[in-house]
Amino acid sequence: MSETSTTPRYRPVPFGVTRVSVREGTPGTHYVQADLPLGAYARRLSDFLVHWAEAEPDRSFMARRAQLGEGRTGDWQHISYAQALDSARRIGQALLDRQLNAERPVVILSENTLEHALLALGCIYAGIPYCPVSPAYATVSQDYDKLRHVLTTLTPGMVFAADGARYGRAIQATVGADVEVVLAQGAIEGRQTTAFDLLRNTVASAAVDAAMHAVRPDTIAKFLFTSGSTKMPKPVINTHRMWCANLQQITLSLPVLAEAPPIFVDWLPWNHTFGGNHNVGLTLQHGGTLYIDDGKPTAALVGETLRNLREIAPTLYFNVPTGFEMIAQAMQTDAALRRNLLSRVRMFFYSGAGLAQPVWDSLHQTAESEVGERIVMATGLGMTESAPSAMFVNSPNVKAGDIGVPVPGMTLKLVQVDNKIEVRYKGPNVTPGYWRSEQATRDTFDEEGYLCTGDAVQWINPDDLHRGLKFDGRIAEDFKLSTGTFVSVGPMRAKLIVTGAPYVQDVVLTGLNMKEVGALIFPSPACRAVSGLPADAPWADVLASAPVRDRLQAVLNELARQATGSANRIARALLLAEPPSIDKGEVTDKGSINQRAVLKHRDALVQALHDGSAPGILQPQP
Repeated sequence: MSETSTTPRYRPVPFGVTRVSVREGTPGTHYVQADLPLGAYARRLSDFLVHWAEAEPDRSFMARRAQLGEGRTGDWQHISYAQALDSARRIGQALLDRQLNAERPVVILSENTLEHALLALGCIYAGIPYCPVSPAYATVSQDYDKLRHVLTTLTPGMVFAADGARYGRAIQATVGADVEVVLAQGAIEGRQTTAFDLLRNTVASAAVDAAMHAVRPDTIAKFLFTSGSTKMPKPVINTHRMWCANLQQITLSLPVLAEAPPIFVDWLPWNHTFGGNHNVGLTLQHGGTLYIDDGKPTAALVGETLRNLREIAPTLYFNVPTGFEMIAQAMQTDAALRRNLLSRVRMFFYSGAGLAQPVWDSLHQTAESEVGERIVMATGLGMTESAPSAMFVNSPNVKAGDIGVPVPGMTLKLVQVDNKIEVRYKGPNVTPGYWRSEQATRDTFDEEGYLCTGDAVQWINPDDLHRGLKFDGRIAEDFKLSTGTFVSVGPMRAKLIVTGAPYVQDVVLTGLNMKEVGALIFPSPACRAVSGLPADAPWADVLASAPVRDRLQAVLNELARQATGSANRIARALLLAEPPSIDKGEVTDKGSINQRAVLKHRDALVQALHDGSAPGILQPQP
């Protein structure tokens, strides 16, 4: 078909999986595979590091700005592939000398830093499992319950922390005196510690190279803990097979990654599978360069992200929806940001939550104005247990909620669960289970050995199955009203966020065993801008202001107008001044809302919303 004036023009990128095969199983069950074979893939992660250290020794593997104190950063400090391999061998030798192993692994308490990266590479090279832990468990939490759970589960032989001052209190409270503590900087009063440079200066011997060659596909590379909801986080086993297979699956699905060594500017935390497995792994696989972004999609830190994107032009750019929302807004008035970010980026990619269509539209409009073409916004679906990628969209013509087709070598099993379709996974990228958690492992796999995800899906177009699937919410989040009417949370929540943009950051729907659907609304910083109040006004006053309430009232009115019944009509809502709590598991450090945890910890507020006793309730008006 010829291009017309109404056909969007995209910066060209290839997609690998263009067709799928579908076969029927038992009634209500279907199996879906990519019509593209996986083929051979690496045996271990260290093979990539060794290859690029030999082929391109001086190429920068990773860089981070110098830390100048008080939140200030300076020039970029680089580590080449040759330096990374040399450090990995030395650190790996030091770990072997301490006889660390899966029963006594390395636990890492650190944001994304060069020292964190080198220690992880040392573990990978020597075949010693490690676990990067959410920094929030040690720096935001006040009770350290989740950190204590991690340490009790793993029984580490070594704990590394980026800074003694920042992590010292948590270490004193949770790490046994018999566990070696290694610090990149600082000290912990009353505790003997080891300087990270001591590991890095260890003389490597033939033993560490022998250990590297002894690593097999089923050797454990790392442990990653799930974010946890009403229960404690679960320790997901990540083998070299999982990680290497998934990197090949990602590259076959998105072949643009292999066209040239990628340049990433990335803040996504390495204790999450998106940042740690996907982005760091792709850097290693393709000999790319990852610039560590010390920014974050928050009002306080997004300025650092924008600074980095004005200076370093990525070839592919990954973020979560909140990050893209902030970048889309900034690009409207920041010419330098537009010019640099759009200069050579081949693809945007988001994950972690749904991206509101207005944000998508804003990015397209800015790109068309600046460079005459849109940048493909790709996405998919996966989880910590699938290393992480299970599905990717396979067309530039993507709408919010589309997740696409399975990666090569993996089978999707679509199963009727109540009135939803659950997607389940089987493939070389799927975890063998949870460490020291046999019951949790048994509960997670079905009778055919498929991983039960709890994610619901629908076909994008039932008449064209090659387009793949779209997300239909989390099965565990759906509920019934007291009338017996079933509420599908995912699509309804996404619609409220889209309609409420840019004033709605996130939403938790309520109404289990109630007569009506309610909503707890976490407002975005855009509310402050329209409130008419001073910049330092209390957040509660901002949300109580007439301009803010009028805008959200209009949102509820519009949604009520579109509703077709009680199951998709929001009858009452509250604007929440208290942000979601990391300590209570209401939000991950990636910014994703945990619906179940919010409902659990704010049950009294939910009850007050539905019995009408909560102050400030908004209800749709005719």
